[in-house]
Amino acid sequence: MSALSRKEDTFSRAKEADRPTEVRIGRTAGKQLPGRSPLRGRSRGWRVICRSPAPSLCGLHSRAWSINYLPMRAYLRLIRPADWIKNTFVFAALVFGAKVTDPEAVKLSLAAFIAFCMASSSAYVFNDLLDRERDKHHPIKKNRPIASGQVSPIEAVVLIVALLAGAVGISLTLLPREFVFVVGMYLVLNIAYSTFLKHRMLLDVITIAILFVLRAIAGAVAIGVPISEWLLICTFMLCLFLGFGKRRCEIATIAESGGGTGHHRPTLVRYTPDLLNHLLSTSAGIAIITFLLYTLDPRSSSVFMKEKHRLMYTLPLVVYGIYRYAMLVELGKASGPTDLILKDKPFLATLVLWGVCAVLILYGPAILPF
Repeated sequence: MSALSRKEDTFSRAKEADRPTEVRIGRTAGKQLPGRSPLRGRSRGWRVICRSPAPSLCGLHSRAWSINYLPMRAYLRLIRPADWIKNTFVFAALVFGAKVTDPEAVKLSLAAFIAFCMASSSAYVFNDLLDRERDKHHPIKKNRPIASGQVSPIEAVVLIVALLAGAVGISLTLLPREFVFVVGMYLVLNIAYSTFLKHRMLLDVITIAILFVLRAIAGAVAIGVPISEWLLICTFMLCLFLGFGKRRCEIATIAESGGGTGHHRPTLVRYTPDLLNHLLSTSAGIAIITFLLYTLDPRSSSVFMKEKHRLMYTLPLVVYGIYRYAMLVELGKASGPTDLILKDKPFLATLVLWGVCAVLILYGPAILPF
C-alpha cells in the first residue's frame, strides 16, 4: 500500500470510529475531530501540508494545498471585537461634556474605552464558557469557538484572566479610583447576568440596559464631568428597546431553523411575539420622550445650555432610526443591534448623520466662523 493510500485509509477509519485520531501530513501533525474535515479539526496551530500531487487523496480540498491553522482567529472571534462598538457609550460624556478639545480628557476617554473593551470581552468569554452546551442547539451560536470546540474551556479561563488583568491594570494606572469602582460594578453585574439573571424574564433585558448605563457613567467619571439624569434615563430606555428587539430576533432565528427556544434560552419560551411587540412599542416611545425632555430641560447643568435645546431638531433622525430598527426586527432581517449597525446602510447612515448634526449643533458656535 502506498503512502497516499495509507493516509486516505487513516481518514476513513477516523470518520467511522467517530473518535479523535492523530494523523500526519507531510512533516507535521494535526488532529481530526469527529464529523469534521481535516481542515476544520483542531490542530493547535500546527502547519498542515499536503505534499501529494493530488491533494484530494489526502482528504484535503484542492484549493487548500498548504494552510496555516491560526488559533488566534478563534480567540479573536471569542472576544467579539465587533461588539466593542457598544463601548462607545463611554464617549458620550466627552461629547456632551464639552471636552472634545481637551487632550487630557480625550486620552482618559480612550483609556476608559480600552479598559471597557477588555472587561466586556472577558464577560463575553465567561458567558460563552457557561453557555457552551446551550449554544450547541442554536443555529448560529453553535459556531462560536467554545461551543464548536475550537477553544477549550481551560484556554477560555486563561483568556478571561488575561483580559481582566489588562482591564484592571489600565483602570488602576491611568484612570480615577471612581472609574475602577464602576468597572467593578460592571463585572459583578455581568457575572450575575451570566449565572442567573439571564434566566429571569424581563430582568435579563433590564440588566443589559443597566450595563450600557454603567458604560456612560464610567465615561463621565473618567473625565470628571457631571451626568445628566435625563440622558441616563434616555440611554436606559433606548437600550431596553434594543434588548427587547434582540430577543425578538432570537425567537425568529430559532423558529426559522426549526429548533426549540427552550433548548437555548429558557426565558425565550415566555417572550411571545405579541408581548415583545408591546414592550418594543412602550420602550421606544419612552426613549423618544426622555430624549426630548433632555433637550428641553432648562434645569440641566450642561455646559451647552444655549445649544442643546436645538438637538430637538434632530428628532426626525431619532424617530427614523428607532422605527427602522423595529421594522427590520419585525421582518427578521437583523440578528441584533450590532449586526444591524454594521450591515444596514440606511440605519448606519442615520446614526452617522445624527452624530454629525449633534456635533455641529453643540460645537458649531465655537468652531464655525458664522
